[in-house]
Amino acid sequence: MSRTIVVDHLARIEGHAGITVVLGGDGVERVDFNVTEGIRLFEGLVCGRHCIDVPAIVSRICAICSHGHTITALSALEQALHVTVSAQTRTLRDLAYQGANIESHALHVFCLALPDLLGHPSVVSLAGVNPAAVGMALRLKKLGNTIQEIVGGRAVHPVNYVLGGFGRLPSTDDLLRLQAALEAGLKDCAAAVALLRTVALPAFVNEPVRCAALIPRDEAFFFGDTVRLSDGFEVPVGQYLTLTNERTVAHSHAKFSLHDNRSYMVGALARLSLHGDRIQGAAREAWNGVGLTVPSTNIVGNNLAQFVELVYSVEHALEIVTALLARGIADEPPVQVEMQAGEGTAATEVPRGTLFHRYVLDADGCVVAADVITPTAQNFSNVEDQLRAAVRDGAGESDEVLRSRLEIVARAYDPCVSCSVHAIRIA
Repeated sequence: MSRTIVVDHLARIEGHAGITVVLGGDGVERVDFNVTEGIRLFEGLVCGRHCIDVPAIVSRICAICSHGHTITALSALEQALHVTVSAQTRTLRDLAYQGANIESHALHVFCLALPDLLGHPSVVSLAGVNPAAVGMALRLKKLGNTIQEIVGGRAVHPVNYVLGGFGRLPSTDDLLRLQAALEAGLKDCAAAVALLRTVALPAFVNEPVRCAALIPRDEAFFFGDTVRLSDGFEVPVGQYLTLTNERTVAHSHAKFSLHDNRSYMVGALARLSLHGDRIQGAAREAWNGVGLTVPSTNIVGNNLAQFVELVYSVEHALEIVTALLARGIADEPPVQVEMQAGEGTAATEVPRGTLFHRYVLDADGCVVAADVITPTAQNFSNVEDQLRAAVRDGAGESDEVLRSRLEIVARAYDPCVSCSVHAIRIA
């Protein structure tokens, strides 16, 4: 006799999704991560538009990762147009990514995931018993927003990034204000370690996690030219389609990805599993303090990895700002851009994992073709594998217990469902 467990609406994520699990006499018969978010056709929207318009359009894919989409799009377009940006521009874009990482991870770890681990239905309930923890989380989120405002012009949907550089450069006063805020942020991070070391990860999750992430380029932890998987496979960013292999499924408005007919996971846990040796200083102390273990068989460890990255980003942002203050901001205009036909592909590590943008331009600089593959879209197959394992290993539990476990596993990925839906399957 079959048994069906349904999560109609997965709360505390970005977007709309649910989960359906069917159990039969032989075990788990079916696991569907049902993505019901409305179709968003951003690639179609940019086709025919001039490349100068593209970054502002694609930033609307996601409010949380709007800076990441903008800078990834700019990087792909600059490659297509043979534009090389200055070292200062690369540094400021790196700083913006630290801000995005701080904002996103603070929101998810403390406001969306931590209530699960402490037995609360929401952050509102958590704030009732631990207002200091929630206040700390909101301060860190504001810190990330402040960095993005200073570099990108706005916290959401930035206006300051342009082809070849910036419309406006940060002032010394901006950087001094940011330096003080980052120093305070490090103190909040230290307090967060004391909180998180008291939180036990759920013991019901035990399934190997296959990871994928960019090999970091230089000091920029979130930029690179090659993707590496934990089983040793490597692929240049320009050949990303051999990694993602997107396919449609009947139960989802979003596409799913498999490499070599197997799922993989992108995001903080994947980055630290593959390149965690780059984490030093206060972030390494935080790593040891919260007891994160990699490689991990517990996907909820992704939330600890997000926190370690948050500390890394506060620390690294402070290093960047201090260096910029020491040498001063050069008053440099954006690189001159000559419109021409070309093709460019770029990938960056945004908070939820590896993001790909590809554009083909005509001789006037208008978009002929576009492709955007988000981290969450790549994670869906792995989400289903981890959901299957959680139900398989707890088949004797009640529907209520299994439903709660399914929600915890799905939320561990910090899924941005809204970002993932970029095409519709027509039967």
